[in-house]
Amino acid sequence: MSSDVHWQKSSFSGGGGDEDCLEISATPATLHLRESDTPDAILSPTPAALNALLTAVKRR
Repeated sequence: MSSDVHWQKSSFSGGGGDEDCLEISATPATLHLRESDTPDAILSPTPAALNALLTAVKRR
């Protein structure tokens, strides 16, 4: 993945002793996700997979 990708952390991240969080980046065709403590492990889910993830998270 190119180094010019801009990663964003949630506004809920930071503070306290736990600095790990989910980061998100978008290119014109793809959304990318990574965990801040493992930045080399990048997920680029399909729209269907991302929809399934968000649906599951909303149910909790």
